[in-house]
Amino acid sequence: MRIVEEIVGKEVLDNTAVIIGKVKDVQIDMETNTIESLVLGKGGISEGLGLSKGETIVPYDMVKKIGDKILLKSAMD
Repeated sequence: MRIVEEIVGKEVLDNTAVIIGKVKDVQIDMETNTIESLVLGKGGISEGLGLSKGETIVPYDMVKKIGDKILLKSAMD
């Protein structure tokens, strides 16, 4: 999917603009063809070498905006 290729690798920022990771994968509901969640890696050199195992799953409904970076909603949104 082209949209997935455009999302993978983007930095994800929380609602205070702090980088929480980079998108390393996208989980898709194959029945509805919709994005369910983003899988974030912590980033850095250990991530690039495949040494980092830390992942964060972000439900797609927490995404506020996608541009050069991905901005997440606050708890109040």
